[in-house]
Amino acid sequence: MCGILGVVATSPVNQLLYDGLQVLQHRGQDAAGIATSEGGRFFMHKGSGLVRDVFRTRNMRNLIGNWGVGHVRYPTAGSAYNASEAQPFYVNSPYGLMLAHNGNLTNSEELKREMFLADLRHINTNSDSEVLLNVLAHELQAASNGCKLDDNTIFAAVSNVHRRCQGAYAAVVMIAGVGLLAFRDPHGIRPLVLGKNETERGTEWLVSSESVAVDALGFKLLRDVEPGEAVLVDMEGNFRSRACAPRQVKHAPCMFEFVYLARPDSVIDGVSVYEARLKMGEFLAEKFKRTMPHVHIDVVIPIPDSSRPAALEMANCMGVAYREGFVKNRYIGRTFIMPGQAVRRKSVRQKLNTIHQEFKGKSVLLVDDSIVRGTTSQEIVNMARDAGATKVYFASAAPPVRFANVYGIDMPTRAELIASDRDDDAICREIGADGLIYQDLDDLRLSVQAINPALNFFETSCFDGCYVTGDVTAEYLAGIEDQRGSPPVTVEDADGAATNQLDLNLASETQD
Repeated sequence: MCGILGVVATSPVNQLLYDGLQVLQHRGQDAAGIATSEGGRFFMHKGSGLVRDVFRTRNMRNLIGNWGVGHVRYPTAGSAYNASEAQPFYVNSPYGLMLAHNGNLTNSEELKREMFLADLRHINTNSDSEVLLNVLAHELQAASNGCKLDDNTIFAAVSNVHRRCQGAYAAVVMIAGVGLLAFRDPHGIRPLVLGKNETERGTEWLVSSESVAVDALGFKLLRDVEPGEAVLVDMEGNFRSRACAPRQVKHAPCMFEFVYLARPDSVIDGVSVYEARLKMGEFLAEKFKRTMPHVHIDVVIPIPDSSRPAALEMANCMGVAYREGFVKNRYIGRTFIMPGQAVRRKSVRQKLNTIHQEFKGKSVLLVDDSIVRGTTSQEIVNMARDAGATKVYFASAAPPVRFANVYGIDMPTRAELIASDRDDDAICREIGADGLIYQDLDDLRLSVQAINPALNFFETSCFDGCYVTGDVTAEYLAGIEDQRGSPPVTVEDADGAATNQLDLNLASETQD
């Protein structure tokens, strides 16, 4: 999961890019970078840390020009704390290219071999984003035959990128002397939206991972970049676009964007994330009333922040009081990227603090967006009991996360997932709750479809083990599992049928 931004403006763009990355900070806190261009030259600054820590006034002054790209990184492939893998990435052959990428290529190792043996290109990091950049550079060279680039050759190159690259990707690319290129994978797994701003000097264009950046920068949201589509804006602000992938490929936006990743004030693929999360709470309330009719609840409390809409609607539908019971310290890092369970548990206590009067003597229903590794859930249940709750029930707005995600979310091994080898009762015991309910997958789909009925298919592999790109095999997952340790791997085909299972007798550890 990363955040990307590209802007073609009529005035210096550095502040726009900085402000936009601040709004997208929730998509990545490991590293940040900005590249701009003026007079055919690129200017770039990037580094590890939050946007506010990476950029100083002197850095901003050096980012000159009216167009550029930005990136905030949360690593899912490559080295987690390797500053050399901060983006954007640059290559100067055959054309100057600067790329920022969100997603994960599932065939990056195969592409690396092709780069070395056939394309005669050198990959210098472990990042699949550098692979994507070099594939694009090679295809631009092949399509143009070494001549000057035009629209047809650029769009033809993107078509060949789609042909060669598998997985999830949304990218913004600066092409020296040409303009800003943006494209989205044929399944549309990772989001990308398009904004426009009319000024006295001319039209400005923006592409972003989420619409919240479009709003914050004063642009008007036009639409999503379509799956497989490429858009090109030259340095004079002229816009054109083209479908560059077969239309028969299923549009399959990542369901976890709606559950957790995106900000609630964003609109993705025509769906208000906030409204979708309210619907999740509505369906979850109906399930709670249906499966636990005799359970008395005094108060519904969200686990901040992304579960608030679902918890609010649950409380409304159940006729129960909604209360804020946890106060979040926003200056503590995300627990699920911290090494070791002891460190994570300590961080949960540092990140969240209870408002004791909301728990004391009450039967409490805690609502979270999802349960991934379970360590955080267990610690939060303990905190509720320590604050005086008489009963603690737990609701997840998402179904059990049972499978690895390979499309850009940090859920790489089943060993880390509490639901991979446990049923709901066992998970309930593990986290120490008095009762547990999960959202049904069909209801989760309906929560999003209720906002945009045109969406009829989703990327839900972490819930059902069905990988929409069709290239994720048991052997592929085993390679990931082998790097980090895991239990057996099961892969399902497009119909949800198990096709293979490998007995990997490796160490496992539940993490959150």
